[in-house]
Amino acid sequence: MNWNGRSLLEKFLPSVVEHSSQARIYVADNASEDDSVSYVKQNFPTVRIIQNPVNGGYAQGYNLALAQLDEDLLILLNSDVKVTPNWLSSIPRFFERYPTLAAAQPKILDYNHPERFEYAGAAGGYIDRLGYPFCRGRIFSTLEKDEGQYDQPVPIFWASGACLMIRNKVFKEVGGFDEDYFAHQEEIDLCWRLFNKGYEVWALPQSVVYHLGGGTLDHQHPRKTFFNFRNSLFSLVKNVPGAQVILLIFSRLILDGIAGIMFVFQ
Repeated sequence: MNWNGRSLLEKFLPSVVEHSSQARIYVADNASEDDSVSYVKQNFPTVRIIQNPVNGGYAQGYNLALAQLDEDLLILLNSDVKVTPNWLSSIPRFFERYPTLAAAQPKILDYNHPERFEYAGAAGGYIDRLGYPFCRGRIFSTLEKDEGQYDQPVPIFWASGACLMIRNKVFKEVGGFDEDYFAHQEEIDLCWRLFNKGYEVWALPQSVVYHLGGGTLDHQHPRKTFFNFRNSLFSLVKNVPGAQVILLIFSRLILDGIAGIMFVFQ
């Protein structure tokens, strides 16, 4: 996915092309106003271009682009991710072996600090009783050093949208991303819906990528903060069953309000 990201494409697309010979590579452009599309056409003739008519964010952008694809297995890759040799070699095998496996993610390390996990997904996502997401290798803003502690494939609750591997038919079966989210946490909602339908999501750490993070919006950008808090509440309303969601939302509004006060002082 790309939006006005010529500099990111220059930096990160070469590694994808070099190390993904067994895959078809697409750049889905979200109505960029820079020369991203012409740059890709001129420099990467093997990369296919999908041009979306509007910038509908991550959610609508991928829905529009993926509706045009019929490959069995899709990997949604942020434009600020550097992939590594053999990052794809073990992925198809896992999906063939486990028919209930619907989605997965690789080990995601920090591009600028490669010895550490990266914020957006790390070694696989979970969610606590109040609906707050966290990861193996990352709790709030604390990032662990990668010392091989999460090198076994395991079931997780959600896979990072920075590098999301998913079966095409399952993505379309559940209706793709919820476009009301625009960006941020739509992958958590998607995985939650997969979980509710009996599918599994796994972390596959044999595959390793490096994520810059904040390529479109910085972690502390107020718009990103807004989307994260709002979309987290969306996911609770949509996916928590029965009357318990009322108490949960009430508790979250109190805690989110306290977090808001903390942001003012920070």
